[in-house]
Amino acid sequence: MKHFIYILVFLIGSLGFGQNEKLFQQANDLYNKGDFEDAISKYESIIESGVHSAALYFNLANAHYKLNHIAPSIYYYEKALKLSPNDKEIHNNIAFARNMTIDAIDKTPVFGFEKFAKKITNWLTFDTWAKLSILLMALFVVFYLIYYFNYGSTKKRVAFITAITFFILACCSVALAFNNYHSTKNDQPAIVFAKESQVKSEPNLRSSESFKLHEGTKVQILDTVNHWKKIQIADGKTGWIPADDIKAL
Repeated sequence: MKHFIYILVFLIGSLGFGQNEKLFQQANDLYNKGDFEDAISKYESIIESGVHSAALYFNLANAHYKLNHIAPSIYYYEKALKLSPNDKEIHNNIAFARNMTIDAIDKTPVFGFEKFAKKITNWLTFDTWAKLSILLMALFVVFYLIYYFNYGSTKKRVAFITAITFFILACCSVALAFNNYHSTKNDQPAIVFAKESQVKSEPNLRSSESFKLHEGTKVQILDTVNHWKKIQIADGKTGWIPADDIKAL
């Protein structure tokens, strides 16, 4: 009975994959013909089926961009970048989409060690840093055993120095893995979808306006109170925005 269930699940999965491949091709054909609205509809139906890929988000973003849909185009380019962060074509296209936004926000500059640490931390993913730390620790154990069981003074010295080097590198990798994990966990980006939104000083309509944001601007979600989101923009300013005005990535 179990084998029958596995076969059935496999066949259903294969059928769903085939249907999505067909839909994806149809959507691409519609895009190439300039029928961007129908292309968007088909791309979205694939996403609703549970399929996610950089290519899918990228094509959907392109279709929205062709229709001058600022917020959706940036939103889906950002989704594509999450899955393929080093894709130059996505970076180029999202730059064009960001040029359509109204808000000109200067990023808070990062200098010195903080900039270097951030760059190194994001060089690899949490999983990759964790795997690297295990490998380095294994090499530490190997060279420590070589040092322990070797009687030649020169070889013993080289093995000890190598073992200590791998141990230090392993500790650094563990620290970078946890730093990357916390950085990713605290990263809650969102895109403003409202044409214009008033950012308040407190989470209620009676409070004073801190500043305005317009569609397509990227923000960081810091907190949630009822139907309000506390956000931070690139220059460090914070405020409260209606939850319906933004869409989390």
